Amino acid sequence: MTVDPYPRNLSFSTSYNFRDVGGYAGLDGRTVRWRRLFRADSLHRLKGADLEAFGELGVRTVIDLRRLFEIEEHGRVPEADGLSYHNLVVQHVDWETVPEPAGTAHARWLADRYLNFAEDGREGLASALTLIADPAAAPVVVHCMAGKDRTGVVCALALSLLGVPDQVIADDYALTEVAMASLTEYLQRTRPDMVQDKYHMFDCPQDAMLMFLGDLRARHGSVEKYVQEIGLNAKQVAAMRDHLLTSDA
Repeated sequence: MTVDPYPRNLSFSTSYNFRDVGGYAGLDGRTVRWRRLFRADSLHRLKGADLEAFGELGVRTVIDLRRLFEIEEHGRVPEADGLSYHNLVVQHVDWETVPEPAGTAHARWLADRYLNFAEDGREGLASALTLIADPAAAPVVVHCMAGKDRTGVVCALALSLLGVPDQVIADDYALTEVAMASLTEYLQRTRPDMVQDKYHMFDCPQDAMLMFLGDLRARHGSVEKYVQEIGLNAKQVAAMRDHLLTSDA
């Protein structure tokens, strides 16, 4: 049995959903490289030993997908030498204005929200994927508030371009649900207004991601065609594969 050379989940006392997306099987028998692309919840709480551990990862680029009011309210990752910070907003309708119709599966409702990211948030998604495709930007951390929805869509698109199967992408997405327990407990103590009557927002059903990827292909033909529509070119997709996949099949 192959043993992963690195832990997938990274333990921080103030970041609850920080993990590596490396190690997954991709195109042509190649594997997604470890320690090149991370996903996380908001990094504004990093300090002390957590900040030191974060620095030891050698991260060069932080992609923050949150809207300006979220950053103004909560803050951003602390500045550091050699760390490039990009606020690349994924525009979307406010979820509070889109009630779940009675009888609609929560996974279906979530998949529709992710499709909204893909349409209304094209500019932010294209900018995020462009950075992820740039080898000079790596290692990259992409995050939003909980590291679940906006981050989940960016990572799903990137992993799909790398040839990772949909079910594996959905499995990775679902890993967030374990982390949500700790994040929810923290928010209950510090910001109960953020979780009150919103516990369903922290669910991560695999079917939501599977439906989103299937629906995106139905609309655009393929994930690769979609990213080309929003502004990535073939050279950028090739560059992403060159630096995020191992060279040996």
